[in-house]
Amino acid sequence: MFGLIGIVVIFGMVFGSYILGEGEMAIILEAAPHELMAILGAAVGAFLIANNFSVVTQTAKDMGKVFKGAKWKQQDYQDLLCLLFTLIRISRESPVDLESHIEDPDASAVFGKYPKIQKDKTAVGLIADTLRSASMNYDDPHQVEEVLEKRMEEHLHHAKGSAHALQIMADGLPALGIVAAVLGVIKTMGSIDKPPAVLGGMIGGALVGTFLGVFIAYGLVGPFASKLDAVVEEDDHFYNLIREVLVANLYNHAPNICVEVGRQNTPGGKRPSFNDLEAALKEAKAAA
Repeated sequence: MFGLIGIVVIFGMVFGSYILGEGEMAIILEAAPHELMAILGAAVGAFLIANNFSVVTQTAKDMGKVFKGAKWKQQDYQDLLCLLFTLIRISRESPVDLESHIEDPDASAVFGKYPKIQKDKTAVGLIADTLRSASMNYDDPHQVEEVLEKRMEEHLHHAKGSAHALQIMADGLPALGIVAAVLGVIKTMGSIDKPPAVLGGMIGGALVGTFLGVFIAYGLVGPFASKLDAVVEEDDHFYNLIREVLVANLYNHAPNICVEVGRQNTPGGKRPSFNDLEAALKEAKAAA
């Protein structure tokens, strides 16, 4: 919602100020199609050259995050803590029963209580692999912790690929706007024998290229990249929470303590209250 409002404000303020200053929109509207073809066409081409198929498809999918925001909400964090609490209890009371849940999470009744988490392959894989590692009786919990740390770094780096690619595009758009403007100047110089009024319009149209390159870079693509980067960082807290709770489990803390470690590491705006989480854990125990 705020993304759409921001776009409306950008266009309203920029073009509104131009119109109020008695600028002629006809010059921009006449030149824009050709200038945009050159600028955006070159930008998309450069984007395809600079990135592999995986990053291109990921960027297309991630664009919606600019408007939707973070995937994980406050209820999801509480559900995650309840899920981890249940799995840790099972691992302590009946390790054999845990195996069926981590080997086939899609068929697990425990994971099935939280369908949104169950559908997320990254979260499920992280939980299952870590609990599997814990069941292998590592002598040093730091070994698993280091593996988790590297895995989280790799995941975050991959998740930020689209934001990084968009930022590079934003950095190049002003220069591509200059390219389009220079082409317009070349066209104008080829018509130097035209009347001053005609030449003025042609020069104005050429400058539209510079304007559009800068406007799209700093008014749209750059903010899109920044927002996407912020959303990825926010969602990464969810996966870090899994690490914090399961690492606490590796040190044999009580299940309630493990979950409280996770609650304390939940981002402030999405952290469930102690009483709400306690009530949810009691429900999880009763349903088990």
